[in-house]
Amino acid sequence: MNKFRSTTIIGLKKSNKCAMASDGQVTFGDTIVKETAKKVRKVYNNQILVGFAGSAADAFTLFERFENKLQEFHGNLPRAVVELAKDWRQDRVLRRLEALLAILNLEYSYIVSGSGDVIEPDDSIVAIGSGGPIALAVARALVKHTNLEPKPIAIEAIKIAATINIHTNQEITIETIE
Repeated sequence: MNKFRSTTIIGLKKSNKCAMASDGQVTFGDTIVKETAKKVRKVYNNQILVGFAGSAADAFTLFERFENKLQEFHGNLPRAVVELAKDWRQDRVLRRLEALLAILNLEYSYIVSGSGDVIEPDDSIVAIGSGGPIALAVARALVKHTNLEPKPIAIEAIKIAATINIHTNQEITIETIE
């Protein structure tokens, strides 16, 4: 059975700014079905960046639940993330979702899975999707060896991932917080 596969999401904080970028490709089996999908959004009064990867319906479900948790906890990002993960682990149906969220603001960065895992990266760089490891390597190198701001780092990470990962294209969506 074919599955929707796709994406590269990269997000990072630097110099009291943050950026998150994604490619636009959606793949079904070995076919590209969309080139301009928007997989990165600003939420909660434009204070939090969220990117999603995985099965499209599962990712949207996870994203919607996360937005509800942010509202419930008045934008308290750590609490919203933990409560989302708790719900995911305890609900039999939700546990089966195949999706990831990359979440970032000026203070915190998280990766949350549909199985209820919460990861707070040591270097504040979040990367998910099939091209995520490539984009992560690029972002880490650029953060360490250049003075670039988060936005150009995220864009370059997606561009390089697109030259290697077949599920990633160069139709980039980027959101920033400064």
